[in-house]
Amino acid sequence: MSRPEHIAPPEFFYGDTEAKKYTSNSRIAAIQAEMTLRAVELLNLPDDGPYYLLDIGCGSGLSGEILDEDGHLWAGMDIAPAMLDIAVEKDVEGDLLLQDIGQGMGFRPGTFDGAISVSVLQWLCNADKAENKPRYRLHRFFSTLFMSLQRGARAVFQFYPENDGQVEMIMGIAMKCGFTGGLVVDYPNSKKARKFYLCLFAGQSAQGAKQELPKGLDGEERAAGVSYTETRIHNKANGKKSRRPVKDTGYILKKKELARKRGKEGVPLDSRYTGRKRKPRF
Repeated sequence: MSRPEHIAPPEFFYGDTEAKKYTSNSRIAAIQAEMTLRAVELLNLPDDGPYYLLDIGCGSGLSGEILDEDGHLWAGMDIAPAMLDIAVEKDVEGDLLLQDIGQGMGFRPGTFDGAISVSVLQWLCNADKAENKPRYRLHRFFSTLFMSLQRGARAVFQFYPENDGQVEMIMGIAMKCGFTGGLVVDYPNSKKARKFYLCLFAGQSAQGAKQELPKGLDGEERAAGVSYTETRIHNKANGKKSRRPVKDTGYILKKKELARKRGKEGVPLDSRYTGRKRKPRF
């Protein structure tokens, strides 16, 4: 079976038909949710959130929905217009950008508290156009990503490497751009369940705590992890919430401030009643 990146560039491969098929497939949604949950876990974010995260290759917003459930703010970027159109139709919470990550990103330094990416990084290794040189595109991507992250923040990439040489090329270029970290492999002894996560550290945190590379999951932990993920997916399909989003007063104030910066009109004023639970009206 051919790999998608060998068939066509992503902006063409994920056209209107493929984008709708991808988004409506419940199996794909379940796998995407599981990998997103694992990526967020590897970010190792403190409990005093919410945080502002970057979703690289956000597609139609499947990963963003998981970030919403966890109460985080996020911005997503993707090269496929058809995917972003579906995300807009779904009215996702995050900001959306049409962007080729191989050309870098123009965010201000220290904008994001972390970054995640699911099934995207391998696309940068494919020279689908004459002007696309994988090493240059990877260097441009990692160097601008490093600048856009807070010091000590993490970036976690779930990806499908084609061979060991591709892994070495990606990790080597990331380290040249200032990142530290390494590869986390979940279920290394299973061909079906094996997942690769590139876990990168953008320097040391302000507290000076040493960054340690997380350990991959093994076969014994799989049952618990999958059970937990599948429960969240099942509850979501039935309109239930498996955990309470972190949408307290601080979250609401941050969302309102973000809306004002975007130039939205009609944003309610802040007051002592902001975020206070109202009594039911009869």
